[in-house]
Amino acid sequence: MSEVVQVIRSEHEGVVEVRLNRPDKMNSLNTDMFTSLAAVGEELKKDPGLRAVVLSGEGRCFCAGLDMGNFSKMAEGGGAGVNGNGLEPRTHGDSNLAQYVAMVWREVPVPVIAAVHGVCFGGGLQVALGADMRYTTPDAQWAVLEVKWGLVPDMGGMVLLNELVRPDIARELCYSGRVLNGSEAVELGLATHLGDDPRADALALARTIAGKNPDAIRAMKRMLNSAITPREEAARILLEESREQDRIIGSPNQVEAVYANLEKRAPKFADPEV
Repeated sequence: MSEVVQVIRSEHEGVVEVRLNRPDKMNSLNTDMFTSLAAVGEELKKDPGLRAVVLSGEGRCFCAGLDMGNFSKMAEGGGAGVNGNGLEPRTHGDSNLAQYVAMVWREVPVPVIAAVHGVCFGGGLQVALGADMRYTTPDAQWAVLEVKWGLVPDMGGMVLLNELVRPDIARELCYSGRVLNGSEAVELGLATHLGDDPRADALALARTIAGKNPDAIRAMKRMLNSAITPREEAARILLEESREQDRIIGSPNQVEAVYANLEKRAPKFADPEV
């Protein structure tokens, strides 16, 4: 398993910490991180001794989102998806790889708690949204940041975000890309719990959960998952995310958004076709 994702087994039986480990890159998501997170999720799904998972980031933040190299590739006309075949092919059940690194935490059969500090942007936010709960520091920075790069959330965000906040709040966050702090994230429903040490708080909750009947805990997660978004509807939304993103990536206005950010200037967008 790549060291960009660490699996740390707690002294408390059944508690596992999954830690994003690219601190020099603010734990940004590159190909290695995507494949490693998916592999860790698959491994945990098959662990009968698993009781609870804490998802955290090494260094000064949880996850800054997609690695900057990916945006540069988009500006040069590079495609997305596995082997450049686009995002629409389903490679992991109802998801593609990028979606799976968020959605897999729903499939892990025990509670998953994300511990957020520093920044939690874009793809990093969507990974955190896949957890059952999100613990955050008051000064952590949260943002649905895809629009900054001329993109749409395409890692399960359209499924997960709409489960947590009012539809108008989801629209505002997606359309604006504005940054909110941890306190506001809790107020809006994105985050669950506010504290100065979210990792310690999450581990404390994980230990509490680990002391409960594991059959009941797993049954409750199955029921709660099915009560939120039916699988057929989630699959439809995930596919639509990918189709929309495939249309956008590499288009003139999306490339302009990337160049404008890289060159630190205001973008000059063309009018869409009507």
